Amino acid sequence: MPGGALHRRIAADIRRRIDAGEWLPGDRLPSRVGLGREYGVHEQTIRLAVIRLRSDGILEGEARRRLTVAYRPAMRVLADPDAPWPHGTETTDTEPQRATVELAERLGVPIGTLLQHEAVECWDPGGHSAMLVTTWWQGRQRKHESAVVEVNTVRLSSEQAHALGLTVDTVAYLLVRTRLDGVGRPVETADLILPMDRWVLRFLL
Repeated sequence: MPGGALHRRIAADIRRRIDAGEWLPGDRLPSRVGLGREYGVHEQTIRLAVIRLRSDGILEGEARRRLTVAYRPAMRVLADPDAPWPHGTETTDTEPQRATVELAERLGVPIGTLLQHEAVECWDPGGHSAMLVTTWWQGRQRKHESAVVEVNTVRLSSEQAHALGLTVDTVAYLLVRTRLDGVGRPVETADLILPMDRWVLRFLL
């Protein structure tokens, strides 16, 4: 059987064993070498199976460390990207940044303008990372009257993937939210990154 098909079959079997309760959320799996011996395959084949399972959110763990069974995140509905976050958060970066071409266009300021900047990790009720929000604004923060949201997708960087417990290049939702004042001028813009396996987007019109 071709190696590609073999690693997919092994990934499916590990998933079956997890679903059957052989390993529970938080349990450590045997090492990749141990799994290779058990399945009678090279460690590289196990590595490919693990990449697939991590991408699907079944396993978690850093490189060169023992893997654990992931706690299945609850699927949640995001109906209002402009609403305050109801659960815990952690601010990870507040260093001011210069406006790139994109940020200058989004905020209506000259390229290179010094912007205030904040990166926040939002948690679900269980304390797991559920969303990453990066916000930029000029001067002091001002009240807004409305917001515009564009929905895109993005492949996670190494830092983003680490924060969300996913693999690099996993595709996630990217919501570009721009808050506007009473006359429609931008007062703030933000990137909201949401893992696709944890969120359903619902728009109320």
